[in-house]
Amino acid sequence: MLKRLRKTLVMLGECFRMSLSNILGNRVRSFLTVLGILIGVTAVIALITTVTGFSGTLSSSFQSMGAGTLSVSVTGSDLKSGMSAEDLQEIASLEMVEGVTPNVSLRTRIARGGSYKTSVSVSGKNFYYFYRNADALKRGRPIHPTDEESMTFVCLISQDIVDELFFGVDPVGENMFIDGVPFTVVGLLSDSTSGSIASLMSGSADIIIPYTTALKLNNANVVTSFTVNLTEGSDSEKASSAITEVMDAMFSYEEDTFTVTTMSSIEDTMNTMLSMVSTLLAGIASIALIVGGIGIMNMMLTTVTERTMEIGLKKALGALPWQIQIQFLIESFLLSMIGGILGVFLGLSLSYALCRVIGMTFFISTDAIVLGVTFSAAVGIIFGWAPARKASRLNPIDALRAI
Repeated sequence: MLKRLRKTLVMLGECFRMSLSNILGNRVRSFLTVLGILIGVTAVIALITTVTGFSGTLSSSFQSMGAGTLSVSVTGSDLKSGMSAEDLQEIASLEMVEGVTPNVSLRTRIARGGSYKTSVSVSGKNFYYFYRNADALKRGRPIHPTDEESMTFVCLISQDIVDELFFGVDPVGENMFIDGVPFTVVGLLSDSTSGSIASLMSGSADIIIPYTTALKLNNANVVTSFTVNLTEGSDSEKASSAITEVMDAMFSYEEDTFTVTTMSSIEDTMNTMLSMVSTLLAGIASIALIVGGIGIMNMMLTTVTERTMEIGLKKALGALPWQIQIQFLIESFLLSMIGGILGVFLGLSLSYALCRVIGMTFFISTDAIVLGVTFSAAVGIIFGWAPARKASRLNPIDALRAI
């Protein structure tokens, strides 16, 4: 038994050595053959790894917003179109709620002197927004409760607005027009309040004004969107249920009048979408693997024809058909694996470069590497099977006639 096993291992080692020698002996042809596998695996690894990195960056952004954050969107009913200040106060008074930030958005024209800018994003907030996001204020003062109560015409502006309208003048204390109404600039917003995913989800904008003033500019008296911050350690699902219960009563238990969304559910939805996109793109990239497999099959069929004499001599000396088949199968397997391994390194390198350029965190996806190597191995075996079987079935007499 041990002798037979040792003989088989020696035979496999010899087949491996001969296969490697044949591949290295035809370097250019071998490289062109594995090119399809290399491109396919590179694309699959790069796509999956980059999407994994984007997903990780997305998760970090959501975590930076705090796990205890809920977003509420109100569509309203015929009897009640939105949330009043008293309604928001009732939500804020719930046990698990730390505070509520209304989000009143509008796009309008701003102007100062002879300069103006159209379609500027203006957001109405309350004083709690700046209490919760202390780093949002770069200089000046935030919105005060008295600004909300009195609907004062004060605003905080981003650096982009400073650069476009104030031309080096200190904007704090200066006046500008928003939607044709004069506002006094009381503070500057830090750059971190715009551009990030967290800022987009919380409704940040180039200009922030008291939400009551924003409602007045919109000719509205109710809020249709607001963010709820929970007390530390509160369960998001329980808090969501409590808010839903209170709002159901506010809207007379009519269906489809509002939506309460937790940050974790938004994150799960986006990760699911990214996973679907990643799978779709990887599927498209896998076409290159099939093309590469056809290339390997073509090369192996040519090799069998070229080495007919060698096959005939081996069979005449006692080689069994399965030994001939194993030798050619090992050769096609090696060709595919060389392309697969090179593709893994190229795919990881390409993904790393993309992550550095885009500014994302680079993650090595073990699943993607296993998938790429497994696919390339499978392609080598599947597409090398037919040529290997053809070689094993050659009649030794007919093969020797080729000498």
